[in-house]
Amino acid sequence: MKSFCFIVIISAFLCSCSRQDPGEHNLISNPSAEEYEGSVVTGWNSETHSPDAVLFYDNLAHQGKRSLVIYSGKPAEGRWMTRVQLKPWSKYRFSGWVRTENLAAPKGKGAGFRLDPFRIDFQRMTGTNDWTRTMFEFETGNDDSGVLSCMMNSEGPSTGRAWFDDMSIQLISSEKLNPSVKIDLADVKEPISEYIYGQFIEHLGRCIYGGIWAEMIMDRKFWYQPGETESPWIITGNRKLFSLDRNSPFTGDKSPLFSLNGRDTVSLRQSGLGFKPDLDYNGRIILKGTSGIREVKLTLRLADTSEVITIKGLTGEYRSYPFSFHSRELDHDASIDIMPSGSGKVWIGTVSMMPADNIEGFRADVLALLRELDSPVYRWPGGNFVSGYNWKDGIGDRDRRPPRKNPAWLGIESNDVGINEFMEFCRLLNTEPYIAVNAGIGGAEQARQEVEYCNGPVNTGMGKLRKENGHTDPWKVKFWSVGNEMYGDWQLGHMSTGDFVKKHNSFAAAMRSADPGIRLIAVGDLGDWDRMILSNCSGSMDYISEHFYRQDWHGGGLMTHVKQIPDAIREKAEAHRHYRNEIPSLKGKDIRICMDEWNYWYGPHIYGELGTRYFFRDAMGIAAGINEYSRQSDMIFMANYAQAVNVIGAIKTNTTQSVIDATGQVLKLYRHVFGTIPVTITGDWRPLDIAAALNAAKDTLTVSVINPTAERIPLPDEVLNGQVTGKAQKWQVIAPDDMSTNEPGRPESVKISGPVPINDAKTLDIDPVSISIFVFPVNR
Repeated sequence: MKSFCFIVIISAFLCSCSRQDPGEHNLISNPSAEEYEGSVVTGWNSETHSPDAVLFYDNLAHQGKRSLVIYSGKPAEGRWMTRVQLKPWSKYRFSGWVRTENLAAPKGKGAGFRLDPFRIDFQRMTGTNDWTRTMFEFETGNDDSGVLSCMMNSEGPSTGRAWFDDMSIQLISSEKLNPSVKIDLADVKEPISEYIYGQFIEHLGRCIYGGIWAEMIMDRKFWYQPGETESPWIITGNRKLFSLDRNSPFTGDKSPLFSLNGRDTVSLRQSGLGFKPDLDYNGRIILKGTSGIREVKLTLRLADTSEVITIKGLTGEYRSYPFSFHSRELDHDASIDIMPSGSGKVWIGTVSMMPADNIEGFRADVLALLRELDSPVYRWPGGNFVSGYNWKDGIGDRDRRPPRKNPAWLGIESNDVGINEFMEFCRLLNTEPYIAVNAGIGGAEQARQEVEYCNGPVNTGMGKLRKENGHTDPWKVKFWSVGNEMYGDWQLGHMSTGDFVKKHNSFAAAMRSADPGIRLIAVGDLGDWDRMILSNCSGSMDYISEHFYRQDWHGGGLMTHVKQIPDAIREKAEAHRHYRNEIPSLKGKDIRICMDEWNYWYGPHIYGELGTRYFFRDAMGIAAGINEYSRQSDMIFMANYAQAVNVIGAIKTNTTQSVIDATGQVLKLYRHVFGTIPVTITGDWRPLDIAAALNAAKDTLTVSVINPTAERIPLPDEVLNGQVTGKAQKWQVIAPDDMSTNEPGRPESVKISGPVPINDAKTLDIDPVSISIFVFPVNR
């Protein structure tokens, strides 16, 4: 772990004192708020979570004409922020001035500066104070950026006024780095679990519906009332002829009902459908009608063509009417209209349409990309979603399964993808299932029945139900988690740690009564929660889950951005090593970590809810994370990248196309190329991130190198207790720059390159801003 060295100097001066001239080497742009446009201070961002806080510039200045000011008459929080680019392994001096007036901070230390991510504790100010200078020195370690904040209070709300002016950060010295490594083939570590390449899919946004699942019709079971804002269905024609049958719906709590008078027309329309050129599409619509109905027309409209499908012979009972359509063009905004004619009533039960190339209901193009990732395990169905999910909603006749409001996220849950579909998904991908049970508002018996449904013989109640639903043999699901993030107040059914200890143990007993051979993952979170769970549940768990997400807060420096992922993994592993020494009940046990949610998570939602893009800089962090997983192979059993498709996903889709995004390219390359047996490396390889591993046969050495700098770096390397026996090769994930991303329907900007022969295996040429795996044939 990085250590920080700092010196703090506080001194008070009268306003008339001369200020230190920051000079040309000041790294803070607009350090005295002299540059502005309207209410915007150039180079600075304001942040407040209270309408009472006012952040502006003021004509009261330490020197010059202006300063930054924060004030509030009621308890509030606020800060000014600016990003600062720094050099790693360097020493800097900060100087800034603060003035306060009637500043009260009951739960904090008052006004002052903060420089993230550096942990510098210096005096803050309350009450009324004239301009006071703060100075401190700090070392950057392996950070190359920071965020300077001018804060009204460091911890919690405050009242009063605070001014900030004349800030500077100046370089004192930098350490010269000369990286080199020695790789000892005889000093091997515990093998890397293949499960670190796991994936996670949740019923959220466009991960499953609009991503993996091929269904094209949104809200096909009419959870929302057509014509309302939330519904994808609009009503055209005479709206008085449209209503909802809530007395005897086909599924859910209502079905659309047309009451026709023989003269006026009415229809339902849904737009935004995507069609590929020269492809068949198959669908079905479930209808019933009275005797006066002549026909129901389905009209499919594309940009240049349309096709009408006529359905006749409706009866008084719901029946399924199949239809098909051949698309001749690419269209991302096609529509479908449902228009009955005649006199009488027509009910719509549900509608479905999929491309004919779907594979058991899943998108063929997405499955092909998921096969390229070759993940060995998939976690499902959540995530926060699982804490409100009844697994029985997702079994039986797919058209009859009830739609629900998504219990944790926006939108609805059609229940088209349930246990049977998930298990088929795993079969198609040749991957293992990992199922989370509802330990939020769900009970232990519900969880027991879910295990029995998956793993029980046909002479059990749930095993019989599974057979009735089309699958005789047990699936033998091995990995199960008891809930998700139950420590968080955002979680349905959130409770105290003590209460959840009892709940976990009761769930574990019930689930193991259905199958004693299952492997249970307990909910974990570093700190008191983990200590309580490990102390009281170690006999009813096999692994413990940990989650983390990282953003792009600390200034945007590439090295700082990349290191967040390996730092988080290392923090989790080291904490659990300490637990093994601290907690008596862990003696003799080997409870390892399932990092079943990990990723970056920031930026706009381009691909639906939580559908963020990923850039090459994020790919570099994920690659550095895999390096760290190799270094922590004795502690981490599983890692599930969150998530697989669209939702903070490795794969991105639109309605017709899909692509492996930047982070997914790393997961694909490392899964297929990087070794499985870590070996010890020694030396000083700063500023690079390096890990080395042999393959299972121990005749190939792979060396993963991440270079988060803009410099080309020669890396002398020496192999100990073995030798390179043939021509070395290099694989890379490449991109034009660190902000490159991949988009469906466009050529890949971030892609895999290699293998390329290496001429000099003794000094590796490390490209700037790069992800590389060097492959050496060796003997030992």
